[in-house]
Amino acid sequence: MNQEKVGQFIKDLRKQNKLTQKDLADKYGVTYQAVSKWENGINLPEISLLRQMSKDFNISLEDILDGEIKQEKTNLKKLIIPIILGMIILIVVLIVILNKKNESFEFKTISTTCEEFKVTGSLAYNKDKSYIYISNINYCGGNDDTEYEEIECALYETHNDTSKKLTDCKLKETNIKLEEYLKDIELNIENYSKMCKTYTDESLYLEINAKNNNKITTYKIPLNINNTCGN
Repeated sequence: MNQEKVGQFIKDLRKQNKLTQKDLADKYGVTYQAVSKWENGINLPEISLLRQMSKDFNISLEDILDGEIKQEKTNLKKLIIPIILGMIILIVVLIVILNKKNESFEFKTISTTCEEFKVTGSLAYNKDKSYIYISNINYCGGNDDTEYEEIECALYETHNDTSKKLTDCKLKETNIKLEEYLKDIELNIENYSKMCKTYTDESLYLEINAKNNNKITTYKIPLNINNTCGN
């Protein structure tokens, strides 16, 4: 993520909407000096403000973080080959900037190479804590038209062959197809005490249980963190 590029994007967005720095500051309850720092790439807005900007200006959070608007959108329904389905995954980067002590965060991408599922998300961390955000889960294991009686999922971490549930997906649907269920899933763990450097590839995994005719199909989806986390 290029912080200066994001700042320039916010500046251009403000000017396109004929807003002064003070107008933008008043809109989001900050000082115009804070807006100036955003636009000069010194600081970035908190994740809650970035999400609100995304809604207010009808721009995706990913576009703001990339510092540019992508011109082409891929239609999932027109894709056939699972590899092509994987290419439409949007990388959603979780931004957690400036806590009360003005601590900086580093970012890693969470993904999977699982043949049946494509997952994207982010891990933000500093020396004290980490944040996990997953918002894109796509099934690419072929056509599954089964209408399941019940589907549920959860995020786990594993260490020394012991698994611990971090959070549920907060959706427990009935009579729904797997793809329809997954499109509304969002996982967000804030102020998590575990530090990034203790994560390894596949120490995190998603588990999905789909029940139909008293039979439960379980998918265990290992998650990878790009490169290694800093100290």
